[in-house]
Amino acid sequence: MEKPKLFIDIDGVLLTAKLTKPAENLREFIDYILENFDCYWLTTHCKGDTKPTLDYLASFLDDETINKLKQIKPTYWTTLKTEVFDFSSDFFWLEDYPLDAEISVLSEHNSLNSLLLVDLNQKDELKRVIEVLKTNCG
Repeated sequence: MEKPKLFIDIDGVLLTAKLTKPAENLREFIDYILENFDCYWLTTHCKGDTKPTLDYLASFLDDETINKLKQIKPTYWTTLKTEVFDFSSDFFWLEDYPLDAEISVLSEHNSLNSLLLVDLNQKDELKRVIEVLKTNCG
């Protein structure tokens, strides 16, 4: 069976937005998503090439984690992150701060439920995200 696609932002999702550091429970989260999803970067740090993405993350994460993250595929978009979505397929998007225009595009395609807002100010936020993904993906 084909794994659902998971699109991942970095700042505010994998790394805290202020005093940048890895999010709590990041290793467990990465192991879970890599095992259960077809993962793609959806971040300003990746515009079609994962090297700048991994170089950026290497400032905050250990080599073992970076090696795991090499499995995540690049995306390319110009204006809105929603440009990368195939609205006829199942996907989830992990984002801390979607633009109003991106929310509108999701709404127009009846895909608002694909957006999972991440708030790393909440304790155990990535554990909550894992539970939401488990609930929505069986």
